[in-house]
Amino acid sequence: MAGDHTLERCCELTEEVLRAVFSQLYSQRVNLEGLILKPNMVLSGLACPKQEAVDEVAEATVKCLLQAVPAAVPGIMFLSGGQSPELAAVRLNAMNVRFKSQLPWALAFSFARAIQQLALEIWRGKQANVPAAQQALDPRAKCNRAARRGEYYAATKTSQPQTALRGVASLKLAGSIQ
Repeated sequence: MAGDHTLERCCELTEEVLRAVFSQLYSQRVNLEGLILKPNMVLSGLACPKQEAVDEVAEATVKCLLQAVPAAVPGIMFLSGGQSPELAAVRLNAMNVRFKSQLPWALAFSFARAIQQLALEIWRGKQANVPAAQQALDPRAKCNRAARRGEYYAATKTSQPQTALRGVASLKLAGSIQ
């Protein structure tokens, strides 16, 4: 996400915006059970000197959503917000590993950059690139499905029976994520 804002500022503004959105939805009598919310994760801006660890982003995002999103909403499908596909998956996975049993809604990705970026880069609108793009799309979709379930093992970018936090720890040690 562009900017130099802190995680705390992102949380404040995200909560404020979500509260305003849901206030308007209530006043317009929108059936929240038929709504899928597509928000950002709570993140520091890319230019902010402090970039929080995966668990801190997961906790801040979930806390913010719990404060502002009614339980009647069935699903929250995140936009990747400029994150790499791998980092977005690791963060979503951390939310599902740590908080899934406490959440009133499902957490996943919208069908966006976190899933399709690499495939689009390979495809470039050329029919000849379709097989290679499809080959790139399949593993990303599987990784994001695993992150949705809290089963993303980031070190190998696959779904493994071990908890995903082991993969997060491996990436931290390797310096791939903060």
